[in-house]
Parts: sequence; structure tokens; C-alpha cells
Amino acid sequence: MLEIERKFLVNNTDFLKKVKGKRITQGYLSTDPARTVRVRIKGTQGFITIKGQSTDSGLTRYEWEKEISIVEAEELLELALLGVIDKTRYEIAIEKHTWEIDVFHASNNGLVLAEIELETEDETFSKPNWIAQEVTGDKRYYNSHLSAKPFSEW
Repeated sequence: MLEIERKFLVNNTDFLKKVKGKRITQGYLSTDPARTVRVRIKGTQGFITIKGQSTDSGLTRYEWEKEISIVEAEELLELALLGVIDKTRYEIAIEKHTWEIDVFHASNNGLVLAEIELETEDETFSKPNWIAQEVTGDKRYYNSHLSAKPFSEW
């Protein structure tokens, strides 16, 4: 399945005070750009995800995800490369889209990103007033990169 998404920095998180988020812990079994393999625990669910290489624009790439048991996810996280990601995800529905806002913790503390998934690369959408600079395609903001070179080290 192809994933088309755009990613932005967030300039104000006041709107999140009224929204319940879910804690996410994720690690990488492979950070090879051609086949990134991620293990994630989101709340009480486990997932394994394989992502292919991004297009030149950074907008589109192949993504395959499967739910696994929490025990399997915990076991696979033990095999993960150094630099596990810790963040809280908030989901905000605006018009026909759902924005995913990630507030990072630990070594990525201070970073807040918003992503929106689209049907096509040229699909239009409304940007909320808390959206700042677009960072789609900037590899520094890929979670796999943040696991190896955290925001606190920039």
C-alpha cells in the first residue's frame, strides 16, 4: 500500500490540552532507507511496519503494517537498534482529514510534528493555525533518523 503524507512543524500546542493522546514507543530493526523495519507499541497494541524508500519529493512511499501481540512487540523492541523513540500522539479531525500530532519525549524533547495523510500528492487541504514550516522530505525529521540522531543533538 502506498502512503502519501506531508509533515509539518507545530508552532503552538495549546489546542492539545483538550485532547487525549496515546503514548508510543517505537524502535527500528532496520533503518536502511530502502526497507525500514519498525516495531511499535501504541497504548496496549503492538505493530510491525515495513516502509520502502521515499520518492524524491518525500511525499510517497510503500508501507506495510501488521498488528502483533504486545508481548511480540516487547520482545522485538529488545532487538531494536539503539535510540528508541518515545512520543505521545494526538489525533485531530479537521474537515475530511485526520492530523496526527506527535509530541516527542526523552532525547527528542521539544520537537512537535504534525502529519496528514492524503489520497494524492496534489490533494489540497486546510492548514490549521498551529501549523508552521513544512518538513516533508527532510530526512532529519524521519523517526528512523531521530532514533539515531535525536533532536537534542542538532
